[in-house]
Amino acid sequence: MAKRALFGTDGIRGEANVYPMTADVAMQLGRALGLRLRGPLGHRTKVVVGKDTRLSGYLIETGLTAGLLSAGAEVHLLGPLPTPGIAFMTTGMRCDAGVVISASHNPYQDNGIKIFGRDGFKLPDEVEAELEAVLTGDGRTDELPRGVGIGRAWRVDDAAGRYAVYCKSAFPREATLEGIKVVVDCAHGAAYKVAPEVFEDLGATVVALGVDPDGTNINKRCGALHPETLAETVRQTGAQIGIALDGDADRCILCDERGEVVDGDQILAILARRMLRDGRLPGATVVATVMSNVGLDQSLGAVGARLVRVGVGDRHVVERMRQDRFALGGEQSGHIIVMDHATTGDGIVTALSVLGVMVREQKLLSELAACMTRFPQVLQNLPVRERRALSELPEVERVIRDVEARLGREGRVLVRYSGTELLVRVMVEGPDESEIKSCADEIVAALRHAVG
Repeated sequence: MAKRALFGTDGIRGEANVYPMTADVAMQLGRALGLRLRGPLGHRTKVVVGKDTRLSGYLIETGLTAGLLSAGAEVHLLGPLPTPGIAFMTTGMRCDAGVVISASHNPYQDNGIKIFGRDGFKLPDEVEAELEAVLTGDGRTDELPRGVGIGRAWRVDDAAGRYAVYCKSAFPREATLEGIKVVVDCAHGAAYKVAPEVFEDLGATVVALGVDPDGTNINKRCGALHPETLAETVRQTGAQIGIALDGDADRCILCDERGEVVDGDQILAILARRMLRDGRLPGATVVATVMSNVGLDQSLGAVGARLVRVGVGDRHVVERMRQDRFALGGEQSGHIIVMDHATTGDGIVTALSVLGVMVREQKLLSELAACMTRFPQVLQNLPVRERRALSELPEVERVIRDVEARLGREGRVLVRYSGTELLVRVMVEGPDESEIKSCADEIVAALRHAVG
C-alpha cells in the first residue's frame, strides 16, 4: 500500500485555508472520490456531506461539493450534524459515501475531512491511499462527465430529526428520563440543536450549555476537553448527570451528580458490566487502546471479562471490533462504540446508554462509576517541528528505559506522536502520583532537548 502523506489517523486535518485544508484540495478530493465511486453505466453516485459549526465549513463544503458534482455525483447537503449522524444518514439514504467536514476537538482555526463508506464505517486505509494518489498526481484520472452527466446538489432539511429518532432507539423503549435533570454541553458544535432535543424528548429536564455557535467558539473552554463548567453547573443545579460532547459529537465525557468527571474508561466499565449481564458482550471482551487506564483491566477482570488493547485512534478500535465481532470498545477520551447501535463513536448514544443503565438499575452515576478504580495517570503534550522516530533519539530512549525500570510492573510508559497534530504525547501511569509526574517531566525534558 502506498504511503499516505495527507490522510492521518482520522482523515485529513489542518489549519483552514492553508494546504492541505484548502478549497482547491477539497474540490480535488471531491472529484477523486466521485470518480472512485462511479459505478456501472446508469448508476448515479450518491454522497451526503455534513459539517460542524466552524466558519471554514462553508469554504470546504463548497469545494467538496463542486468536485463531487464535476464527477457526476448526486450530493445531499446535511448542514451541521454530528459525525455519527452523517454515518447514519449515509446508510439510511443508501449512499455510496458520507463526507464529514470537521476537525473534531481542534480549535476553530482548523478543519478536516473524513469519509465514511456505504456501510457507515470509515474508509479503509487502502482506499484513502488511492484517493491521495489522485490528489498528488500519482493516480489515474478519468474523463469528466458533460451535459446531463454533471451532478446535482440538494439540501436535506430533516437530517437532524431523522438522526434524533435513531439516537433515541439506544435508550430502553419502556423507560423514561422523567425526574432526571441533565446538563449537556454541546461545545458550540454540531450537536448544539439535536442533543438537547433528544434528552428533552425522553422526558429529562435539560440545562443546555455550548449551544450558541458563532463559527469561532467551537470547543473554546467548553465541551469534552474542558468539562470544568459542566461540572460546576451540575453541582449548582442539582443535576443527576452532566454530558460533555466535543465539536463533532462523536465523543462524550460525563460528570456524576457530585460534579466528578467520568471518563471513557469508566464509561466502558459501566456499559461492559451491564452488557455482560444481559448477554450482549461477545467473548466477554472490550476493545480499548494503549492509553486506557489499567484500572479498566482490573474492573473487567473482576467480573470475568477482559480488555484487548489496540493502537490509539477509534479507527483501530473499530477495526478490531469488526474483525472479532466484539460489541463494545472505545477510548479514554470518550470515543465509545456500541456496535449494536453505531458504526462510529457517538456521544449522544453513549450518554443514553449510560442513562439506560442508571434507570434500569436505579443507581446514581457515582455508584456505577465506583466499579472502576483509576490508577494515577499523567499525560503531557509537547509541540514538535517534525515526527522523528524514537529510534533516532537515543537519549530519549535511555530516559524512557530508566523510567520503566523504576516503575517496574506497577507502572506503564507510553510515548507517541499525535496522528492529527504536531505533538508528541507522553503518558506515565503508576500507583504514586508524585513519582509518575516526576517521570513524565524527565521524559518531556529529554524530548524537548531532542525534538522540541
